[in-house]
Amino acid sequence: MVETYRAILRGDKLEWSGDAPKRDDAEQGIEVFVTILQSNAAISIASSDGKAMAEALNKLAATGSLSEISDPASWQREQRRDRWKRTLC
Repeated sequence: MVETYRAILRGDKLEWSGDAPKRDDAEQGIEVFVTILQSNAAISIASSDGKAMAEALNKLAATGSLSEISDPASWQREQRRDRWKRTLC
């Protein structure tokens, strides 16, 4: 019988998502097979070479909608501060 478990690979460690295999000894190694699957989103982004994103950014720049922001770093800090305050309420 084949058992399948979902996990996330972080560096050289697997973090089990959902059910994990039952083990008698936590230090004992467990033989696993890992298959790396690409999501459709990752495939479509890679195949577009960023052309769609470049076009969208060019259109945004042409509108001049963000030109009123004189200090982008300060604006970004303020946006983050507002978002943080909203999460506390």
